[in-house]
Amino acid sequence: MIEKVLVPDVGEAQDVEVIEVLVSEGDIIAADDSLVVLESDKASMEIPSSCEGRVVRVLINEGDQVEEGSLLVEIETEGDAEPDREPEPEPEPEPEPEEKAETEAGESPRNSVSQTKRTETPAGSGEPLSSEPSGLAPPPRKSEPPAPASGLHAGPAVRKQAREYGVELTLVNGSGRKGRVLKEDVQGYVKSRLQSGSGSKGGMGIPEIPEMDFTRWGEIEFSPLSRTRKASARNLHRSWLNVPHVTQFDEADITELEKFRTLQNEVRNKEGVKLTPLAFLIKAVVDALIRFPRFNSSMASDHEHLVLKKYYHIGIAVETEDGLVVPVLRDADSKGVVQLANESAELAAQARDKKLPMDAMQGATFTLSSLGGLGGTAFTPIVNAPEVAILGVSRSRVAPVFNGAEFEPRTLLPLSLSYDHRVIDGAEAARFTTYLASVLTDMRKILM
Repeated sequence: MIEKVLVPDVGEAQDVEVIEVLVSEGDIIAADDSLVVLESDKASMEIPSSCEGRVVRVLINEGDQVEEGSLLVEIETEGDAEPDREPEPEPEPEPEPEEKAETEAGESPRNSVSQTKRTETPAGSGEPLSSEPSGLAPPPRKSEPPAPASGLHAGPAVRKQAREYGVELTLVNGSGRKGRVLKEDVQGYVKSRLQSGSGSKGGMGIPEIPEMDFTRWGEIEFSPLSRTRKASARNLHRSWLNVPHVTQFDEADITELEKFRTLQNEVRNKEGVKLTPLAFLIKAVVDALIRFPRFNSSMASDHEHLVLKKYYHIGIAVETEDGLVVPVLRDADSKGVVQLANESAELAAQARDKKLPMDAMQGATFTLSSLGGLGGTAFTPIVNAPEVAILGVSRSRVAPVFNGAEFEPRTLLPLSLSYDHRVIDGAEAARFTTYLASVLTDMRKILM
C-alpha cells in the first residue's frame, strides 16, 4: 500500500517554504520519523511520518513553496500486515527456535518488520536481529543509534538556531531522548569548533555558499578576477571572520578648514602645490593616534598583549582598475600638510599606474578610506587586520546648524570609524571621533 503524506492545516500562514528534506527515496523509516521541515513567516514545523515503511517518492525540493494539501512524500507500507501482528501473545518458548531458524537459513519467514530491523542493524554490532515474541509489534529501538540524516531528531527551534549559526545538524551529537538534538548541543558544538580553531573552508565551521547553476535563469559570462582583487578578497574575508567589527559614526564641521584650504591653494597655485582634504585628514588622524595610542596598536598572537607602535604609518585606500590597493605613507607624524599632500598624491598615482613597489603596501598602523569624491553619507569600512581601526570618510555636505541664536550654513564631513571591539571599547571610539572632529574643526589644536 502507498501512504501519501500531505501538507497539514497551516492556518493563515503565507508563503510556506520547504527548508529541509530529511529523507531520500529508498530510505526505511519508522512511524513519527520527521520527513520534511516547513517554514512560514511565523514559524517552522516538522512533518512526521504516520507509518513505517519505505520512501518511494519525494515530490518536493528545498526552496519549494507549498500549501495545505500539497503532496510531499509517498511511503510504501505492508498493507494489512500491521493489524495481523496484534493478536494475543504466544507462549514464551516460541521465539528461540524462530530466532535460530532465521540465523541458520538466512531468510526469515517472519513479516517485513523483522526484515526491516535486520537491514537497519549495523553490521558487526553483535546485537540480535529481534527478540520480541512472534506476532507482537516490535518495541521501541533503544540501542540503535539514529541514522545520520533521515534519523535526525531536532525540533523546529533547534533547526532554526542551527541555520542561524551555520551548523550542519548531522555533525552534532544529540543529548536528548533517543539522540534528539537540543539547543545546548548546538551551542556546545559551536563552542568546541571555536576553541579548536578548526572549521570548513568557509572558516570557523561556517558552511560555504552553495554553488549555483545561474544558466537556469538566463545568459551568463565568466569574468576572471585580477590578482589584486583575489588578494583583496582573501584579506577582507579573513579580517571580517576574525575581527569583531563595530562602527562609530560622527560628523566634523570643516567650514573653516575648507576656507583655509581653498585660500592656500590659490596662494600656492604657482608652485604647483595642491592641498587636498586628505592631507589635512592624515595630519588630524596622526594627532588623534598620538593622543589615543590603542588605535595605533595590534593584538598579539597570544591574545594577552597589545603591540603598541611608536611609529605612524598611514595606509591610504586607492581605487584602481584592478581593485583596491592600500599604499602606506610612512612616518606621517614627522611631515607637514604640504609634504603629506605631495606624497599621498604620488602614492595614488603610482598605484593607478601599477608602479608601486611591494614594500610600499606594508607596515601600515592605521588606514584611511575616503569616498569623498564619489558620494554617500556613511559606510562601514572593514578593519585591515592586524590593524585595529580604520577611518572611512564620505562626501561633505552643507547643512544648517544652530549656533545658539540662529541657523547658519556649515560644511559637515561624515566620519565612519570601524574598530576591533577586542581592543577598543565604544566609549574610546566615541572619544576618538569627537577629538578628531574637533581638530578638523580647528586645526590650530595640533599646535597645542
